[in-house]
Amino acid sequence: MSTNQTNLGTVTEDLEKATEQTKEVIFNQELWFDVGTVALKVVVIMIAAGIIVRLLKMIVRKSFAVRIKGPLKYNERRQQTLSKLLENVTAYVIYFMAIIAVLSSFNIDVRGLIAGAGVLGLAVGFGAQNLVRDVITGFFIIFEDQFSVGDFVRIGAAEGTVEEIGLRTTKVKGYTGELFIFPNGNITDVVNFSINNSIAVVDVNVAYNADINKVEALIQEFLGTLQDKYEQIIKPPEFLGVQSLTPTEMVVRVVAETLPMQHFAVSRGIRRDLKEFLDANNVEVPLPHMVMMQRQPVDLKK
Repeated sequence: MSTNQTNLGTVTEDLEKATEQTKEVIFNQELWFDVGTVALKVVVIMIAAGIIVRLLKMIVRKSFAVRIKGPLKYNERRQQTLSKLLENVTAYVIYFMAIIAVLSSFNIDVRGLIAGAGVLGLAVGFGAQNLVRDVITGFFIIFEDQFSVGDFVRIGAAEGTVEEIGLRTTKVKGYTGELFIFPNGNITDVVNFSINNSIAVVDVNVAYNADINKVEALIQEFLGTLQDKYEQIIKPPEFLGVQSLTPTEMVVRVVAETLPMQHFAVSRGIRRDLKEFLDANNVEVPLPHMVMMQRQPVDLKK
């Protein structure tokens, strides 16, 4: 019985000591002051980093906008690409410095951490070959100006406008709104539609009973008015002649050289205007014809 009382007294003393230690920790003003100071430093560092990143991005955008609009004719596509890339690099550097400052506020030896990270990065570099390949490929895409932000490209099965080019990934926005994200190392075949001028091709269906010479003369007259109407057209449009003969109609072709990626809008406009012009000049548009044949029943008794 005395042994049990002794053990109970020991447990009670331990609980009292633990309670006192807990009270000392909870009511330790210096400890909470240090914790509050560190938390405040972390919050201030992150807010300052966010503000600095926004300011630097705005400065980069303004600087490149001035270069594009300046007297020296810089390549606008390349300037936009470099602007996006520099914004990304700026954000990475500032946030990395913010993380180092946060670790320093927790009294962590940053120098040893950086040295260890260098050795770890070298080891990871051998294993992360795809990441290294993405970065190297992204560098050469930008350096060789294969395509830039704002270009209309086809990469594999994806087709759309380049939204962003980074050192690791490229983002392409499709015309229906979907966003394709490609690791740069996987980009092998690229079709860039925005470098050279485009060609608007318009095929016109003409009935067989129409006077082909009259149709050609009217279309030539019509083409002479297009360059003043459409500023996207670079050269006077050309009438190529009869493209094909189908069982029901003749097809004549018109082409016009336009600014890059403007051929879609120009083609639609030419089709509408040409239809109105041909109607005004009484040129018949072919209509489908249906021929019905009725056989006489055969009298088997004869």
